[in-house]
Amino acid sequence: MTFDIFLQFCVAGVTYGIIYGVVAIGFTIIYNTTGIINFAQGEFLMIGGMTAVTLQRHLPLPAAILGAVLVAMLAGAAIEMLFIRWLHRPSVLRMIIITIGVSIVVREIALHVWDEKSHALPHFTGDSVSSVALGGARISPQVLWVIGVCGAMVVLLGVFFRATPLGRQMRACASNRDAARLCGINTKNMVTLSFVLSAGMGALAGCVVSPITYVQYDCGTALAIKGFTAAILGGLGSMGGAAAGGLLLGLLESFSVWMLPAAYKDAVAIAVMLGVLFLRPSGIFGSAEAARLREY
Repeated sequence: MTFDIFLQFCVAGVTYGIIYGVVAIGFTIIYNTTGIINFAQGEFLMIGGMTAVTLQRHLPLPAAILGAVLVAMLAGAAIEMLFIRWLHRPSVLRMIIITIGVSIVVREIALHVWDEKSHALPHFTGDSVSSVALGGARISPQVLWVIGVCGAMVVLLGVFFRATPLGRQMRACASNRDAARLCGINTKNMVTLSFVLSAGMGALAGCVVSPITYVQYDCGTALAIKGFTAAILGGLGSMGGAAAGGLLLGLLESFSVWMLPAAYKDAVAIAVMLGVLFLRPSGIFGSAEAARLREY
């Protein structure tokens, strides 16, 4: 393998890895606040991408993306209020089944609202054949948009949780919901906010990646699996671990194409998830909380 090819694989791995990291962070936000593993997380990316494609036919691209993010955030709030809020201390297994069911319902609604075809937004800068040189690798400007926007989301999210009163309230709710309630924090609103926040992040990621990977009504399932794998790999409950797990998974997938047929690339995520669950359930950066998955 030449250095130029190695660099091209690295760029591809980072591009997809940061998307997986954003999905994994969405899992982590909801898990930390509620203890719920939301397998409908990938559908937020699909909703964001498909909605932006529709709105872009009538609005400027920035307005279409903003509208798509708002729609996804409303969808996240609706999912929490309709399917989650009324439950009282549900088991993990029950919540997994509910969120999988929500994912199926959202996917079927998307099929009827749109269609089964793939769609894409136009490239934010240049076009599909434009590229910039990085060493010996050629990179689409859209890849730089993906890395920049998703990287900024991760950084701003960290600032939000550490430097704002609302973020600290969500962290308190994640640490001990009963204690947070006794301190006067409206924990139900914090749970709703966690769904809104993860939906908005997922939708924005879906918009920026749409020109590269395209979106269709059923693309959320694969992203949810890979995002969950990244969250497990980094340590479920750890924001930094989720981002690192996404990057690592993206690089593993990218370099697997060098050794295996491309058709096996998606199997890498499943193999990694099973390996982590068997060998180190807490993940690379996680605590014993993640090991609870072994019990279900």
